[in-house]
Amino acid sequence: MNLSEVHGAPSLVRNGQKHAAVKEPAPLTRAQMRRLAEFRFQLRKFLHFSSLAADFAGIRAQQYQLLQCIWGMPEELDPTIANVAARMLLKHNSAVELVDRTIEQGLLRRCPDPTDHRRILLRMTPQGEKLLGSLAAWHLRELEEAGPELIRSLRRVLLTPQQQIGNGDVAKIVGKRR
Repeated sequence: MNLSEVHGAPSLVRNGQKHAAVKEPAPLTRAQMRRLAEFRFQLRKFLHFSSLAADFAGIRAQQYQLLQCIWGMPEELDPTIANVAARMLLKHNSAVELVDRTIEQGLLRRCPDPTDHRRILLRMTPQGEKLLGSLAAWHLRELEEAGPELIRSLRRVLLTPQQQIGNGDVAKIVGKRR
């Protein structure tokens, strides 16, 4: 079974753009699988921290992501529900529900767009800004501690086979043969 069969489509979607069908990648070696699993573990540790930090602050992890998405929206994009949905990889109705829950907690508000009255912009309340600032500072602190290992594990995944050999994999293989 390949990825296109799993999703029921003959193409892959990346960055919201459909690409032509892609040839199935070669199977990974055991060493590659271990490196990939280690990288996923490092990511999960950070995401677990993020979830716990959001819970401790009284919001859900997705609400923290929403606040961060709105505050960090690229200048060329307005903070609309459609743009939030696209940036968070959510369906529109899921983004609406998330925004509604966050508004109920007093962290966001809807405002009419001053240049196009048909559109609604999302703005953070002072309470939302304060909460985001605190959570973001804790996340940065966690990245300062856990980031080096996360980066190392990603680099190990991205090494070419030749770099992997020069990086000690041959020594491991030779050591096992003795």
